[in-house]
Amino acid sequence: MLTGRWVTLEPLSAARHSHAIWQAVLGHEEVWRWLGDGPYLSEEDLAVALAAKETGAAARFFAILPKSDPTAKGYASLMRMDPANGVIEVGNVMFSPWLQRTPAATEAMYLMARYVFDELGYRRYEWKCNALNLPSRRAAERLGFTFEGIFRQHMVVKGQNRDTAWYAMLDSEWPARKRAFEAWLAPENFDAEERQRKTLSSLAGNF
Repeated sequence: MLTGRWVTLEPLSAARHSHAIWQAVLGHEEVWRWLGDGPYLSEEDLAVALAAKETGAAARFFAILPKSDPTAKGYASLMRMDPANGVIEVGNVMFSPWLQRTPAATEAMYLMARYVFDELGYRRYEWKCNALNLPSRRAAERLGFTFEGIFRQHMVVKGQNRDTAWYAMLDSEWPARKRAFEAWLAPENFDAEERQRKTLSSLAGNF
């Protein structure tokens, strides 16, 4: 379990989280556009998919529970784990509209990065997405990942060719990224309506 000021991440459980996630995404099929799975026709179908994610060996999934409404509003995973080379990827990120563009979403990504570098000791943290997924590419850059190029026709997703944009953050870069995250997440960076005073990108330039 990873806990911050705005959010808690806990191991994904179909039994505990599928109903809340279904409620969070109901009527918002667009959240599945860039993912390899979904949309789902029923809560039961979603629960089956989450159970497979929960028990699968290829990725470790975390449910994302905002502190202001502590039921699961999305999930993300650590995947393509290569301990011998110290490389790991964050992926399968599904933020419901409730999470999108919130401090909780940013803190969730910070907590996962901190876990990867400070606790697991990885050297390289990767972010990959469909090259056409401009919101994901902007998010990667905002979060401190460096663009490394396009892998053309890298995958077939939902029957379509996918060019993949590759981003990464290195362990040597993490201390400065961590300071920027922590300065952004500090209580004094938010007003009474929980609006940011300084952007994460502006703070990153100070470190």
